[in-house]
Amino acid sequence: MDISQIKSRLTQLQNQTSTKDNFWKPEPGKTQIRIVPYKHNKDNPFIELYFHYGLGKNKTYLSPVSFGRPDPVNEFADKLKSTGDKDEWIQGKRLEPKMRTFAPVIVRGKESEGVKFWGFGKTVYQELLSIIADPDYGDITDAINGRDVSVERITPAEAGNQYGKTTIRVKPNQTPITEDKDLLQNLFDNQSNLTELYTEPSYDDLKEALDNFFNPSEEGSTDTSTTSNNVSATTTPTKNVGGTANKSTSNVEDAFDQLFNS
Repeated sequence: MDISQIKSRLTQLQNQTSTKDNFWKPEPGKTQIRIVPYKHNKDNPFIELYFHYGLGKNKTYLSPVSFGRPDPVNEFADKLKSTGDKDEWIQGKRLEPKMRTFAPVIVRGKESEGVKFWGFGKTVYQELLSIIADPDYGDITDAINGRDVSVERITPAEAGNQYGKTTIRVKPNQTPITEDKDLLQNLFDNQSNLTELYTEPSYDDLKEALDNFFNPSEEGSTDTSTTSNNVSATTTPTKNVGGTANKSTSNVEDAFDQLFNS
């Protein structure tokens, strides 16, 4: 037995658990939280990151667009959207990175667990920004005069859709994050840097992932064929299904070759 390999794997698992502990996901029902000031950007607690979803089996990639850097998948998506072809525009929209916003929060009743990052979509983000922009509420993250937020997670079965629903309600009373000054300092000092919890792939790594997405190997053909079928079902009109699908696939491959192989 190679003890060094065992130790290396143990470290990997421990790091995975540690990373997961940095995030908070609402459970079904209502939970009271407090959005707190972000140590690594005191002017804005909200962190906007962009991700590629579904670029391979269970793969999620952090897009370099998050940091203003080139992203080959996004470049390819832009090219598809500019062709004037409806099917290719839809494919381009599927490939472009999607924004996910995060905020540092503490969960009421679990303050001792420290600050975690809550990730949410555009609807919740816009609602939070609108509340903060309202002078009747103001800075709800203020350590002394801020406000707690009630987050309600509605399951897909209850919401009647595939993803469920998250709603928020800001509490009317202004309250401090905590009366314990030592705890308050600890909550601020021990915050992780969100961007360090994700690995940014290189330009070449993303280019390879995109190439594999459209040209799956024999080993991965069963997995990615499902994705290809989903794309065809969405982008192909009901008439002349086979011919249209072949034309659309050919156009996408031509665009890929022009962008990266010319």
